[in-house]
Amino acid sequence: MTRRLFCDLGPTAYKISVFKCAVIKWTKDLFSGIKFAKKRSFAPLPHLVYKNKSLILRKLGNVDMSLQEGKKVNLTLAAPKINGITVAPGETFSFWRTVGKTGKKQGYQNGLIIYRGGETRPGIGGGMCQFSNLIHWLVLHSPLEITEHHHHDGVDLFPDYGRQIPFGTGTSISEPHVDYRFKNNTGVTFQLITYVDGEYLCGELRSSEPLSESYHIYVADEFFTDEKDGVYRNNEIYREVIDKKTGNRVENVLLRKNHAKINYDRSFVEDKIRN
Repeated sequence: MTRRLFCDLGPTAYKISVFKCAVIKWTKDLFSGIKFAKKRSFAPLPHLVYKNKSLILRKLGNVDMSLQEGKKVNLTLAAPKINGITVAPGETFSFWRTVGKTGKKQGYQNGLIIYRGGETRPGIGGGMCQFSNLIHWLVLHSPLEITEHHHHDGVDLFPDYGRQIPFGTGTSISEPHVDYRFKNNTGVTFQLITYVDGEYLCGELRSSEPLSESYHIYVADEFFTDEKDGVYRNNEIYREVIDKKTGNRVENVLLRKNHAKINYDRSFVEDKIRN
């Protein structure tokens, strides 16, 4: 019999666990010597490193679309908090330290929240994972060092619907202690530009100087397997680094190998199952 964790004993136990984890993280940060990025400039830095946008109102299985509408409100409130933030050499960007609280008092609404084990339910401030996903995708196309990154491990939550980036390149965040962070170990200053434009969450990563290398993320060997306890999605995520002057590949690294159980009806992927 699997031993139940304290946080699974009920809502009060969960809140106590979250508070304990937050205090531990804040204490570690206090003595870590980390210099967090705080400054912002509303004048865009001159060089575009990478840009992308993600559709906000997406069909996610049987998820109530009202939660998608709430997510749009949440992203619209959060985007200005990050827009213009600069990350100078030696500084670390923290998603939660930049966005701040996402509660009712701040105007946030119910959106979809993903809990441990892939459980989904409504929650105030839900939908922030889409924001950290976008930032992560931008950062992967740069020399910035990712220092804190969590996955929705082992579960494929929704069938593909207009997917633009490979499965397995997402992030999992939870206010205030499950964060997304990256550090600037280069001699160049970087800047995030973020905003909501119609139905899209848009982002740009910009720099003070041109970069000598470009980055390409791609998926390899993607397939589904029928196993004893269900159907699993499998793939490998790679990042190649290209020298802009010569066009030569400098590096090709396996970022992640995914083996995730699908959390939706197998009919969506029946024709992709490998025997």
